[in-house]
Parts: sequence; structure tokens; C-alpha cells
Amino acid sequence: MPEPTVTAVPASTGAVTLAAEDAKLVTLARSVRARVGAVEGAAVRDQDGRTYAAATVALPSLAVTALQLAVASAVSAGATRLEAAAVVTEASALDGSGHAAVRDLAADAPIFVAAPDGVVFGTVVA
Repeated sequence: MPEPTVTAVPASTGAVTLAAEDAKLVTLARSVRARVGAVEGAAVRDQDGRTYAAATVALPSLAVTALQLAVASAVSAGATRLEAAAVVTEASALDGSGHAAVRDLAADAPIFVAAPDGVVFGTVVA
């Protein structure tokens, strides 16, 4: 069964300027993706301002999206709420399972979707 996707709302027609804390999430997601050569990188910020970054895991016995793993890392460290998330991907849409993982902890946290070069091409807010 194919994974559902969530289309990111285009952020704007030009370059998106993020707040410093949100830009840090994109930077962390980019760096973890590049470091391991993963399909995606993701980062989340919890209610205390702590950040967690992760890359896609694709093993024969385990498949976890970068965003799912970043959320799981936050939860395993005691996070109960997320303020924001970012995903760096070559895909044109956010995967449904990563989106759902963020929504488990925050109904309204923005999820910034960026290309590998760090350019944010959309924001998912619902």
C-alpha cells in the first residue's frame, strides 16, 4: 500500500526568510542528510527549545523516515510537544507518516520542507 503524502503549501514565490531557530532546523536536517548520504534529513524542536536531528533509515528489517526518527528521538528524551520541524528532501511532498508523527505532538507546529540546497519550498501547517 503506498504511503500517503501531504503537499506542502508553497512558502512564497521567492526565497523564504525563516526565524533563526527555524533556519537552524533546516541546517541540522541538511547536515545529517549529507553526513550519512540519506534520502532525507529532518530536525525537530521541542517545547524546551531542544533540537533533535535524524536521517532516513532503510534496512531490510526496518524502515523509518527521517521525520519519524527525529520525533521518536525527541519523545525518547522526554519531549511532550513540538514547536517546529524541518525536512530536507528531493521529494515534492512530505510523507504522510512523518507528518502524522509531528501531529501526534503538535497540531499546529509548522513543518518546513526544503530542498537539499536548503531552500524552503513549502510549509505544512495542518
